[in-house]
Amino acid sequence: MATSAPPPPPRHAHDPAQKHFIIAALEASFVPVPSPLFPPDCGFTYELRSYPLTTPEQVPERIADADIAILSVLALPRHLLAPDVCPRLKHIAVVASGTDQVDKQACRERGIVVSNTPHCNTTSVAEHVIASYFATRRSLLLAHDFTQDGQWGKGGNAKSSFVLDGRGDGKPPRTCGSEVLGIVGYGGVGKKVEALARALGMTVLISGRKGDDPVATVEAGAAEDAGGGGGKGDGRTPFDTLLRTASVVVLCCPRTPETLDLISTRELSLMPPHALLINVARGGVVDEPALLAALRARQIAGYATDVFLTEPAHADNSALVLGKGNAEGLNILTTPHIAWCAEETNDAYNRALLDNLRGWLLDSGKPRYPVLSYD
Repeated sequence: MATSAPPPPPRHAHDPAQKHFIIAALEASFVPVPSPLFPPDCGFTYELRSYPLTTPEQVPERIADADIAILSVLALPRHLLAPDVCPRLKHIAVVASGTDQVDKQACRERGIVVSNTPHCNTTSVAEHVIASYFATRRSLLLAHDFTQDGQWGKGGNAKSSFVLDGRGDGKPPRTCGSEVLGIVGYGGVGKKVEALARALGMTVLISGRKGDDPVATVEAGAAEDAGGGGGKGDGRTPFDTLLRTASVVVLCCPRTPETLDLISTRELSLMPPHALLINVARGGVVDEPALLAALRARQIAGYATDVFLTEPAHADNSALVLGKGNAEGLNILTTPHIAWCAEETNDAYNRALLDNLRGWLLDSGKPRYPVLSYD
């Protein structure tokens, strides 16, 4: 006897008959939820439950009867999206660009809408890149520790301890006009980094995809420029060529299966010893143990990262958390995933969140910025 096909998953544009919604804001300390979320004459009522932070263990209780979950970086894996955990959940509103923390296949199976807030942090992340560049190129953290530890004027030449050695080739640091900055990931952040770097006098290269044919990469980049694709006439530089050429490499690409360990031992070996690597992409794009080995061997001059494979990063889960004082004197700058943070970013996040929630409930039945949506 033939079995019938399983029923299709529910498609949660939302039920027009539903007149009350429960909204769980799980990480309000990141971006405070705007109020009111909906106008008084919206035709329904809602209860907003706002939590500054939520641990994975607290998620089931807090979304048990929620229709909408608002979060930023909190992980929602498959087991937390099971029907017996959150039977009413219809919309996950991510207040961030990246949504890899949400199991989207589990959402598809249940018809749960997922939205995000893209391009809101473009300026703050790009400015963080430039701040990280100056901090690493000038070895500011090492210089700060040197001064605070009372080492200034005590034995040896300060320049050789954290400027010359940190550069990797025995020369003083470069100024902006001598830098060649290579961008891997030419979205909104990449384009803003390009504009800021050019304004500082840097030469800018835009990377092609890793593994693409070098000739095809150059030809495609030239065609993009000719077609008004936003380039500056430089085309795209093959990935390996960019690593060999750039004195500063900026990673601002998404994390995908193709970009996992995008920078590892082989790629680091291609970079010149005076090169800096700046990572505002996602954890996992850089092979952390390989990167630490390259710093220790002085293969590259410095590394700045705002992202880690495991977050929050600690000494017991990341090779890059070296402890206070950095006894090895490595030119490394680590920040706790804060490149997005700015007053203007929060304002933009709030506008995008309102657009998503109101679009889903009041207008088209779809969020303005859908990651997963259904007809």
